[in-house]
Amino acid sequence: MKIRKILTEPDPFLRQVSHEVTKVDDTIRELMDDMLETMYAAPGIGLAAIQVGVPKRVIVIDLSREEKKTPLYFVNPKIIIKSKNISTYEEGCLSVPGQFAEIDRPDQCHITYLDYNGQKKELKAEGLLATCIQHEMDHLEGILFIDYLSKLKKNFIVKKLSKQKKVLERIVV
Repeated sequence: MKIRKILTEPDPFLRQVSHEVTKVDDTIRELMDDMLETMYAAPGIGLAAIQVGVPKRVIVIDLSREEKKTPLYFVNPKIIIKSKNISTYEEGCLSVPGQFAEIDRPDQCHITYLDYNGQKKELKAEGLLATCIQHEMDHLEGILFIDYLSKLKKNFIVKKLSKQKKVLERIVV
């Protein structure tokens, strides 16, 4: 397993729509293992393949806060049903470092997906897990959480991230 580079806004690659995975094979499992390692190192609780430069419909999530890890792997996830009830969580994103905002999303979702071994599964998620799944699935459509903010707030964050990127790119060793 290796740690991959996480792309950050305003990288245009993040705005691509990800492609379906035709088969869960060793290459996809290696990608998921690398994504999990990258997510833990960042640290974060969710990561989509597009965030590490791979436009595939793959996400990994681990909400555990303890030593014992409980990773979840989702290949080609599809939301079947979203609740009409809304919950609000303060969201952040590894591709939008250091920025947080309260985002409203359905408090429950029912999804189908393929697991780590390519087996078809269903999951009814609620609370933070439902929020995280929807956040990561947005990435598969080229959507970031800042897209839910007002144009003014979003532009402010993007300008701030652009300046940070320029400073980092200018460092010479």
